[in-house]
Amino acid sequence: MVPLTEDEVLRERIARLNEGADERARIAAADAWFDGARVERYRLGNGLTIIVWEDHTAPVFAYQTWFKVGSRHDEPGKTGIAHLFEHMMFKATENHPEGEFDTLMEARGAQTNAATWVDWTYYREKLPSGHLELVVSLEADRMEHLVLDHDQLESEREVVKNERLMRVDNDPEGRLYEALYKRAFAVHSYGWPTIGWMDDIKAITLEDCRAFYQRHYAPNNAVVVVVGDVDCEEVLRLVQRHYGHMPSQDVPAEAVRVEPPQTAEKREALPLALAAPKALYAWHAPALSDPSYAALEVLNEVLAGGDSARLYKTLVTDLELCTEVSAWTAGWAQPGLYEIGLTLLPGGDLAAAERELDKVLDGIVAAPVAEREIQKAVNGIEAGFLRGAADTGTRARRLGNAEVTTGDYREYWHHQAALRRVTPSDVHAVAQRVLQRTNRTVMIGVPTETDAAEPQS
Repeated sequence: MVPLTEDEVLRERIARLNEGADERARIAAADAWFDGARVERYRLGNGLTIIVWEDHTAPVFAYQTWFKVGSRHDEPGKTGIAHLFEHMMFKATENHPEGEFDTLMEARGAQTNAATWVDWTYYREKLPSGHLELVVSLEADRMEHLVLDHDQLESEREVVKNERLMRVDNDPEGRLYEALYKRAFAVHSYGWPTIGWMDDIKAITLEDCRAFYQRHYAPNNAVVVVVGDVDCEEVLRLVQRHYGHMPSQDVPAEAVRVEPPQTAEKREALPLALAAPKALYAWHAPALSDPSYAALEVLNEVLAGGDSARLYKTLVTDLELCTEVSAWTAGWAQPGLYEIGLTLLPGGDLAAAERELDKVLDGIVAAPVAEREIQKAVNGIEAGFLRGAADTGTRARRLGNAEVTTGDYREYWHHQAALRRVTPSDVHAVAQRVLQRTNRTVMIGVPTETDAAEPQS
């Protein structure tokens, strides 16, 4: 974050808010972004970051709390603790019994939820304007006063164990994706599942949870994002009142597990209870902050962005080898994977489908994509971005993800500008860099009447 800006609005607001505030609650830094809208970022003395986007178009607002801790920060033997703790945050606090948070929110028409992913955990509310102070007080309360006891832990442990059984252990596609990441990452913590390994979930102790809460659920490890029908100064006053007394914590430095370059293709086949063969292909790919990431997104759109994209047209429309083609770029803080998934017809010829896949990929590595195809891809990505921007919750999520993942909420706009600058040579370069056989991990789901390993219970 840059030092205090000379922007007159910020300077006057900061002076008013800091009058009489103690050191932890004082605004220590601020900046603003102008691009058809005014978005402001502040940091309190205790390290809490606040991002506010006033928008009075509709009488609603989104309030999100992002913590800079996800499954990549888990430790060996304690995988899944970030996700388990997300569940714990909906239990009792010292000031509110279990269930009261949801009752209070629902009575005001709120939508609430949370999510844990590799780089972060966040909690979100969207509700009619006029209820800002309630949300601020409840979120601050559970950041500081969560009850952590044996009964709370065991209750949520059972919920998470059952979630893992449903989504992974007894779900063929879940098992296939988990196996893909485990095989693709030899060292990096992106290789273990966000939900955690079952033995680790069972082994997490109450002391582990208390230490996790103390280390990671601290103001200097959090970002509050508010978008919608609010007054920025009111937001800041309420945040100062409810969060400003909290002390910062010593957040441990991350032990980054650097993934070594992959030098040979990895391949595995799993007998699974699938209706049709399924193949997952993954290549090590750049992080969200990498200058080539925008070109990778455009490449992905060219290959799999709709019915007219190269892979869908070849494998589904023209050759009728597959019923579905999917692809995804992992916009993560550290280098992740670029994935392509194929679902074949029942009894389909996987070898033939892979040959045709490789022909398409070899073609895009061999020769640049035409400018017209690049522009079509960029238009498709931008259209999706603009559709989402109408929703306050989506804008808050994008701002929070940008701030936590790249360290700068302005990536919300910078990334769109980067997409518009992508050239055919940029896409060609990232294709040559990423789409190498030696950089690829392949996981094949082979249909059987039952999984090779019996479903667990």
